Amino acid sequence: MTSTLTPPAVDRAAPPRRSDASGRPTRVLALPEARWAAAATALFLLALPLQLTGAPAWTWGPLYALSYATGGWEPGWEGLKALKEKTLDVDLLMIVAALGAAAIGQVMDGALLIVIFATSGALEALATARTADSVRGLLDLAPATATRIEDNRNEATVAVESLSVGDTILVRPGERIGADGRVLDGASDVDQATITGEPLPVTKEKGDEVFAGTLNGTGALRVRVERDASDTVIARIVRMVEEASETKAPTQLFIEKVEQRYSLGMVAATLAVFLVPLAFGADLTDSLLRAMTFMIVASPCAVVLATMPPLLSAIANAGRHGVLVKSAVVMERLGQVDAVALDKTGTLTEGTPRVTDIRPSPGSGLDEGELLALAAAAENPSEHPLARAVVTAARDRGLALAPAEDFTSTPGVGVTATVDGHAVAVGAPARLLSGTTGADSARAAVLAGELEEDGRTAVLITLDGVPAGVLGIADRLRPDARQTVASLATLTGTAPLLLTGDNPRAAARLAAEVGIEDVRAGLLPEHKVQAVRELEGGGRRVMVVGDGVNDAPALAAAHTGVAMGRAGSDLALETADAVMVRDELATVPAVIALSRRARTLVVQNLVIAGVFITGLVIWDLVGHLPLPLGVAGHEGSTVIVGLNGLRLLRDSAWLRAAAG
Repeated sequence: MTSTLTPPAVDRAAPPRRSDASGRPTRVLALPEARWAAAATALFLLALPLQLTGAPAWTWGPLYALSYATGGWEPGWEGLKALKEKTLDVDLLMIVAALGAAAIGQVMDGALLIVIFATSGALEALATARTADSVRGLLDLAPATATRIEDNRNEATVAVESLSVGDTILVRPGERIGADGRVLDGASDVDQATITGEPLPVTKEKGDEVFAGTLNGTGALRVRVERDASDTVIARIVRMVEEASETKAPTQLFIEKVEQRYSLGMVAATLAVFLVPLAFGADLTDSLLRAMTFMIVASPCAVVLATMPPLLSAIANAGRHGVLVKSAVVMERLGQVDAVALDKTGTLTEGTPRVTDIRPSPGSGLDEGELLALAAAAENPSEHPLARAVVTAARDRGLALAPAEDFTSTPGVGVTATVDGHAVAVGAPARLLSGTTGADSARAAVLAGELEEDGRTAVLITLDGVPAGVLGIADRLRPDARQTVASLATLTGTAPLLLTGDNPRAAARLAAEVGIEDVRAGLLPEHKVQAVRELEGGGRRVMVVGDGVNDAPALAAAHTGVAMGRAGSDLALETADAVMVRDELATVPAVIALSRRARTLVVQNLVIAGVFITGLVIWDLVGHLPLPLGVAGHEGSTVIVGLNGLRLLRDSAWLRAAAG
């Protein structure tokens, strides 16, 4: 059912609008489609028990009539508008079929058809509105104001939209950066995961580029603005999501691809069945009854149900196993995927840095536990993600942490503290070893270099100024990542590729671990979209799997987008076509296989429905098909294809898909 909602046009010149003050997602009943569908459903549920219990027709008839009106007026109106444009869609055809059913006494069947169509339209409208909410909510990542430095001394709080290229802004510790620009003075660690997806904050110093919406750490930065508010990376992400949603090729269920010819053919045939006998002197009542019988037996109810039950059953089964597929169209598209692009941080990996290596210096006299406990004691007061990783590793081992005194933190360098009377420093090897000489420093530099060559982040620990050892920290691979990559390669006939904003060395190391050869690292969101469009330009149907704001444009541009559910950003969750609620990567190939099984059942059902419709139509045209028998045959075919589609509700269907 075609939604009446359309995305707002994108104004490239104006800065993006902010979401409303409440920041709440659109409520279901705030949508007119949802209110009309709810009213139609309520009226139907009131009328049905009255009819089934034998109540007088005057008690349930008006309720059914109101159900027809509330649920059918909108698709009927849209169908008439389409008719004005010389097109005929299934929406109008189903309304006509519902009215035809009512005309020959099948009031309940027609009302049920109306309710199904109205509910479908409401769900599509809700999905569209929620996606728009998330796009607007993305703008909340960028602050509304910034501190502009005027005349190199005075500070003024101004709206970010009023900043001009060349202005200088002050970003205090803990603030979000208000504009894209370059650092003039200061040093700090900046969390830019929303833009690049990197799992760890990045040290920013004089001359480094920073992005609007990223989170400043413990240092203060003076930044020269280099882009207008309407052209920041975060604003471009908003535009890319909106544009991808607008330009993405229209999706249709299999049956909708032939709706024009079927609709026109059925209408023409119904009129012919009514008018031709009438022209040769047949009785008006008999001609009308034959035509209505023809409309019932030839109506696409069984054909529609041939498509929907397998897809809806697959959706329900996938939902029970942790995959939320947002519509029947998405479930059908999943089976068409022949190329997969995977994000790194938070998708193939867990998205949380962990200590992977503990290497004491040979001359330090410390073992692994003592070195880790020393580093964790010094890092314990810090909130830096690397510090949290070190402290977590120590606590996981049950190590006791001595209290730290005289704690100081220097952005881009590390921390220092006094632990058990000893001066302990933990930080970047290049900074802590700068200007030092001797065998201990040389050994520490070698250890750090080995870890960095292997894609780890190296952290040096010094004790009373002497290098005591090095820790390696990295994002941990998900347990099912290797098997998922292999399964996707088997299903699609080509190995997945890796699209990440992380540094090339870390990306290459992880890709080698999981068996991916095509690695594209250091990508901004627009570069990910370009990679997806490049593949689709070659005729591929691409699935993108990601979790962050920086993945959202690619998720929207892809043939099918899948988001990680637990750690996924709101924008990624709403933009994606499907969500892995439990973050189980192995469910991705399983749901693709389940979709392909559903498509097989759709073809089976269409054959069954076609045989029934053809047989009943020939009987009605050549002989005399009694109306009750025509209705029974029509409903019987509907039941058969429905039950056949429901086979995918069984757990065994998912297990076969996962095993395949």
